[in-house]
Amino acid sequence: MLLPLLLIAGFAVVEAIGGWWTGSLALLSDAGHMVSDAFALGLAWLGSWIARKPATRKHNFGLVRAEVIVALVNALLMLAVIVGIVYEALQRIADPQPVQGAEVMLIAFIGMLVNILVAWILHSGHSSLNSRAALLHVLGDLLGSVVAIIAGAVIYFTGWMPIDPILSIFISVLILVSTLRLLGEVLHVLMEGVPLHLDAQAVEHAMTVSDKVRGVHHLHIWSLSSEKTALSAHVVLENMHDWHEVLNNLSHMLHERFNIEHVTLQPEVGTAHSDANANCWLTSNTEHVQDHSHECDGHHDDHDHEHTHAHGHHAH
Repeated sequence: MLLPLLLIAGFAVVEAIGGWWTGSLALLSDAGHMVSDAFALGLAWLGSWIARKPATRKHNFGLVRAEVIVALVNALLMLAVIVGIVYEALQRIADPQPVQGAEVMLIAFIGMLVNILVAWILHSGHSSLNSRAALLHVLGDLLGSVVAIIAGAVIYFTGWMPIDPILSIFISVLILVSTLRLLGEVLHVLMEGVPLHLDAQAVEHAMTVSDKVRGVHHLHIWSLSSEKTALSAHVVLENMHDWHEVLNNLSHMLHERFNIEHVTLQPEVGTAHSDANANCWLTSNTEHVQDHSHECDGHHDDHDHEHTHAHGHHAH
């Protein structure tokens, strides 16, 4: 992300000076977007670097969640920029300021080319929440450049000054919609929600296709980051001797079909499973859970169950 960062930061300075010189709020808004873009790219680079750190005893999942936190910071930053632009635009509508239309068009056009180049570089990379958050900033700034060109053209040919703040508000609303959507996805990950691209019921059904599996309960699926998914579950078997075969088959299927890299499965035999009767607060109120899914782990210790982990070995 170094080249996009240098391009955005460098032209933000040019556009800010140009906005001050021409008196264009649309151009200043675009410069503000580019400053936030540069900050977003810097945070995205930092988040990606931290996420590559290996797991430790203190952080045994590694630091992959850092890119989600960075995406959250970027989304909140974008909301702040939008509020500032709309406030200034309302002030400009009440008291229109003179704007140099031709100069605005020229500077905004160059900014548009810079943003197209940066957006292409980012789009060619990974599609994590972190990179998507950075790309969102750049696309917002690209639209801002287009708006600035339109504002400059209207002012140059008609002299109607209110078009500058009006179009600034319009572009802010468009950016707000995308920002709120991204913010919702980030919060879903932080709240340990089932990844939006997965159906928990479909995963459970796929795990119980084998005749050697009587059922699955305590099924939990969550995102470690936007690119890494984890799953844990209790698997009820007809015969404990089948466990190693079932474990290998389930781990391979979950990775190949659902791209779930970190899998933790606990086997249970049917008789031990039916003996447990305590409610488990994590699963007692969830949808699509059978009556026998209300048992907690503490009741399983008396039956000498094996707790087996399949930790992403197919991903390596």
